[in-house]
Amino acid sequence: MNAEQFKEKLLPVSQKLFRLSYRFLESTQEAEDVVQEVFVKLWNMRDKLGEIKNHEAFATTITKNLCLDKLRAKKTVSLDNNDNGIQYQATEKNNPYQELEAENNSCIIKNIVKTLPDQQRTIMIMRDFEEYSFEEIEELTGLNLNYIRVNLSRARKQVRDEFIKFHSYGTQRNNETAGKLL
Repeated sequence: MNAEQFKEKLLPVSQKLFRLSYRFLESTQEAEDVVQEVFVKLWNMRDKLGEIKNHEAFATTITKNLCLDKLRAKKTVSLDNNDNGIQYQATEKNNPYQELEAENNSCIIKNIVKTLPDQQRTIMIMRDFEEYSFEEIEELTGLNLNYIRVNLSRARKQVRDEFIKFHSYGTQRNNETAGKLL
């Protein structure tokens, strides 16, 4: 692959790679570094790129793996802190209390997603945040479609259960205290 072909086929996906890495790393600079590292790796293997059918999927896989490596190295897992990640849409009917509650719930869900196992978290981010189709996730991760669906279902169930557990904790304590007082 020569420089012109490289520019034509791979440079158009740079923004998509940046968004994906930003979702994982929460840092513009780290995301830019990852994308740059991906392009250096791709350039260094440009002679072998002709054998690859889907360059975008290959670049996305490299990006995802580099992000996961960085996160493992830091021993922390993070999601997007700005409003592009999980969020509740405030409508004009919401009062300030509802908006604050929605924002708090969003933070709780983000923190729960951070605790998911790597593969479940990756699948959930790709499907629910980046809005990839199941077929795209299958192609990018190399995982079986049924495996992806099962892991996504498990991830969503775990997030739901932890969210309910978090919210019922205060209620449980209040009910126990009220029971002792009566």
